[in-house]
Amino acid sequence: MHASQGRSAGLGLALASAFAFGGSGVAAKPLIEAGLDPLHVVWLRVAGAALVMLPVAWRHRSLLRGRPALLAGFGLLAVAGVQACYFAAISRIPVGVALLIEYLAPALVLGWVRFVQRRPVTRAAALGVVLAVGGLACVVQVWSGLGFDLFGLLLALAAACCQVGYFVLSDHGGDESDPADPLGVIAYGLLIGALVLTVVARPWGMRWSVLGGDAGMNGGQVPAWVLLAWIILVATVLAYVTGVVSVRRLSPQVAGVVACLEAVVATVLAWVLLGEHLTAPQIIGGAIVLAGAFIAQSSAPKASLPGPVAGSEPASGDAPSPADRATRR
Repeated sequence: MHASQGRSAGLGLALASAFAFGGSGVAAKPLIEAGLDPLHVVWLRVAGAALVMLPVAWRHRSLLRGRPALLAGFGLLAVAGVQACYFAAISRIPVGVALLIEYLAPALVLGWVRFVQRRPVTRAAALGVVLAVGGLACVVQVWSGLGFDLFGLLLALAAACCQVGYFVLSDHGGDESDPADPLGVIAYGLLIGALVLTVVARPWGMRWSVLGGDAGMNGGQVPAWVLLAWIILVATVLAYVTGVVSVRRLSPQVAGVVACLEAVVATVLAWVLLGEHLTAPQIIGGAIVLAGAFIAQSSAPKASLPGPVAGSEPASGDAPSPADRATRR
């Protein structure tokens, strides 16, 4: 019962994370259209969140001595890597194509679990990944403009690999008898990511005056600072906190599939707030993504298996995996 409750809580946190991450584009697009460079928006997002989490970083400063590799990996991959590679990719290839490639990450996580960790995976988890990726193809309408730019495709694939690092490192932080506090990991990850992005984005050339004005949103005007506050507090701080905790309560591959809902959330919010209407294929694709996420997270345990199964609970008497231990916390 306790494990089931932990799994349900993990699913709720994963959904909250997907919603929070999905709202970032809706708030960022008006700022970009108002005159801010996309990389400057990313820098504001990460640097602002790092400042918010600074007291948390100070409280968990022992992590700098105890888990320096985890903090560096999270900052470089889960924060700076995903953001920088994705925004660089969309400057060369269509946004829909880049988004689809980035969200191949759940399939790559499954490959990591199967071939690197050498743990079996359930058919439900694999089926959920296939459905989620197929549904995303409809949500982002990948057929609407496939521009073949090898370097752009490689950048999008790099973003996917960095997202794999996000799920794997989030799970790895809780795999010991004395797990790293997720809030501390996020705080230092944001600080490291902000430092890296400062070099990439060069914010000293930013149009700071844009933040003092208004930005257009579906025919109306919204203060730019309100949009920025949403990006920092909800789409970054809340999104990362709920996302990391959900990975520890579920598993990297299951949380990764649920995270695919970010694309659905982003599309629906763009429809409601920006007037970007959904098409029938997008609605169908969103339903397929939901089905894939549900199948993956509801995969049943298989008592006949001799070891822990990715995407499932361990059989009775088996030693739980790191992700399964987190589920029971």
